[in-house]
Amino acid sequence: MRDPHPPEPERAAEVRRRFAEEARAERPDLALLCVLVGAAGDGALDEAGIDAAEIELDRLAGMLPFRPGGPREWAVATAELLGERCGFRGSGADYQRLESSLLHQVLLRRRGLPILLSVVWMEVARRAGAPVYGVALPGHFVVGFGPPDQQVLADPFDGGRVLSGGDAELLVAGATGAPLDPGTLSPADPLDVVLRILNNVRAWAAARPERSDVALWALELSLALPSHPARLRYEWAQLLVRRGEFVRGAVELEAYADVVAGVDAEAAERVRGQADAARALLN
Repeated sequence: MRDPHPPEPERAAEVRRRFAEEARAERPDLALLCVLVGAAGDGALDEAGIDAAEIELDRLAGMLPFRPGGPREWAVATAELLGERCGFRGSGADYQRLESSLLHQVLLRRRGLPILLSVVWMEVARRAGAPVYGVALPGHFVVGFGPPDQQVLADPFDGGRVLSGGDAELLVAGATGAPLDPGTLSPADPLDVVLRILNNVRAWAAARPERSDVALWALELSLALPSHPARLRYEWAQLLVRRGEFVRGAVELEAYADVVAGVDAEAAERVRGQADAARALLN
């Protein structure tokens, strides 16, 4: 199956504009941001498709029981609907597919990465009135239900399996080799969730140099977020040069050099040298 490809430039620019606008809203809509990530990566996703993704989340939410009880009951009810009845879950093969990071495709395929499946869990349960949020465990994203003193964790990648404290520790140890830090159990900020999704897309593209188009749109959306690591601008400038946009890449390298000059003059000079080298490629 052919991997998704980004839309034409005019459509891509409109998607980036909407993404940046939503990311700067007072209360960013996580589902909409994730669908717009999909629109940036899949030119086949039109406005009707964006609406269809939102409608599907609403439809699934309508299938959850009304106020099933406390945090554990919410976790179990959501797992029974999404994991058992609807078949949402993940496998190792999903890490090799770009569609696993695109929400509209996850809703269609019912397969995805842990963080995208968690977005489905969060958005469906939230619409039904559940006290739900994302939990960014190192190396494995899950969802949490209820306040800290009653928190119940569930793993959407494993069909929504409810986790004990020991289960969470094992997940983290298996992914990182480090012990579980209780601080990672707090609710994840929606924009941090989106940046983590885009980081996954960039990692997918990094393993496939022929798909620099994917790395480009993922970086451009990352840079549209109100807060992002400054080094992403350097990565973006380097990518522009590799894609043959020498002048634009040189300009961005110089802009990054100006940013870092105040803290590391030597590094700034090296980056300016890279900008000069990029311009020399035009000769």
